[in-house]
Amino acid sequence: MNTPTRPMMIDGDGHVFEDIPAIVARMPAEVLKTPIIGTQGPFPPLDNLHQALWQSPPQSFEDPGGVRGWSEFLDSANFVVAVLYPTIGLAYGRITDKDLAIYTCRAYNDWLADTYCKADSRFKGLALIPMQDPAAAVTELNRAVTELGMVGAMLPPTGLPMLLGQDYYWPVYEEANRLGCAIALHGGAHQNMGMDNQGVFAAVHALGHPFGLMLNFTDMLVNRVFERFENTRFGFMEGGLAWFLMIMERCSGSYGAFRPTDPRSSYLKIGDEEKVSQRIVEYIRAGRLFVGVEGDEPALAYAINTYGSEAFIFSSDYPHEVNKETIEHEIDELMEIDEITDTDKANVLAANAQRFYSI
Repeated sequence: MNTPTRPMMIDGDGHVFEDIPAIVARMPAEVLKTPIIGTQGPFPPLDNLHQALWQSPPQSFEDPGGVRGWSEFLDSANFVVAVLYPTIGLAYGRITDKDLAIYTCRAYNDWLADTYCKADSRFKGLALIPMQDPAAAVTELNRAVTELGMVGAMLPPTGLPMLLGQDYYWPVYEEANRLGCAIALHGGAHQNMGMDNQGVFAAVHALGHPFGLMLNFTDMLVNRVFERFENTRFGFMEGGLAWFLMIMERCSGSYGAFRPTDPRSSYLKIGDEEKVSQRIVEYIRAGRLFVGVEGDEPALAYAINTYGSEAFIFSSDYPHEVNKETIEHEIDELMEIDEITDTDKANVLAANAQRFYSI
């Protein structure tokens, strides 16, 4: 089979390897008086579960060579833009010292903007914002978007004291609503989700990413976050597609059977003949909800033909558990799906990322 010509492509979820000394150097002088202990600097470990024996594809989990290596990857894979997420910074929700979280997020954002975004205009950054202190998170989100040119912020689905649908965090969504920017949840830290004694990391990895997204998606859904902040775009990245299909089925059945008693009108309301899945599709069509996918998702054609193609964003995850060859193979697999249209493919490979990140 001849692979169809690829359309314009945007990488909706790639990763940088943090330069810890360069990030620490951007922290205030009063903070630098206290030694930053450990090879990960101010960032905590992702969890204890990543400390395991495994094998991964050649050249995966290796820094491709900083900005130059990433730029070369864009050239070779034919991406016109890449949206950059952290690596060890995925665990920033586990920082318990609020002031350290504030300084760490600010320093990381300055480093990412200076090192990547200013070096190559094809790089777009997601800021880290100190959700440990929502008022400080509002300030940093504003600075990151208006001064540093970030396309939004990445939130950690684990580590924080509450799920992200709670009104404690709503000031952040209000600011994102005012700015019209993206808020992306991204898995990575898997502790305290019932897998702490799982002996094989592959099993932890398979479940941890979608679990964190599902927990927060449902919390945000039932607390009307997607409804309240109409100009904020929410993305749920690196959990695959299957969790989304499970949400569409389970939330519809469960919310139909167990409607919450709601004297204060706090929770999601649906009509007697309406399903939660229909409401979620409405949010998708309104441009408020997006889901990161890869090219080898076996249910992608079903999801697109059932719910439309407007939600799904191709994500390379480069250079984590992939390499250039496996990513190109995923793109070719997506292009060869006969059950979806060329417009659907163009949406997944570029148009949806353009809308989500406002590129």
